[in-house]
Amino acid sequence: MSHTRRLYICCILAIIAASALWLWWQGRVLICKCGTVRLWHGEVMSSENSQHLLDWYSPSHLIHGFLFFALSVLFCRLAGRQMQFFPALTISTLIEAAWELVENSNSVIERYRSVTISLDYYGDSVVNSVSDIAMMILGFGMASRLPVWLSVLLVVGMEIVTMLVIRDGLLLNIVMLLHPLDAIREWQALR
Repeated sequence: MSHTRRLYICCILAIIAASALWLWWQGRVLICKCGTVRLWHGEVMSSENSQHLLDWYSPSHLIHGFLFFALSVLFCRLAGRQMQFFPALTISTLIEAAWELVENSNSVIERYRSVTISLDYYGDSVVNSVSDIAMMILGFGMASRLPVWLSVLLVVGMEIVTMLVIRDGLLLNIVMLLHPLDAIREWQALR
């Protein structure tokens, strides 16, 4: 492994560690208050949602990775350059980590609670936030190796599955955070 690649990997790990420390300093719990860390927690309407490693919102972070990869390629093409994997991944990790900090700020948590049906949401655990960043990295890596048509199919498939199973997903999350619609909130309440 080249020295430059090791440097980017160290930067990525430092970004993840810094975001975890910031979240902990801001009062987020390290692990679920239940005292355990599960690989999967599938019950959305639960105080343990977003407290374990993986949950129904993990696919949206995987999708972030696919989208960040596509945007990186597009940006580099517009700039007349070829995308370099590790610099683009480092920037994407920084953006994802920043999102985790914003998403887990008191104001955004209160926004989720006031405009969605997530009344029991009090923020992610630090473990869950780190896992969310890792899911973005996984999605970025997958997108770099898969054909575009398969990446698009996976993104659409993940959104459809989460919408059908939990009546939520990345697109609905964005809509409800930015411009809440009563029709969506009522549909989601039918879970």
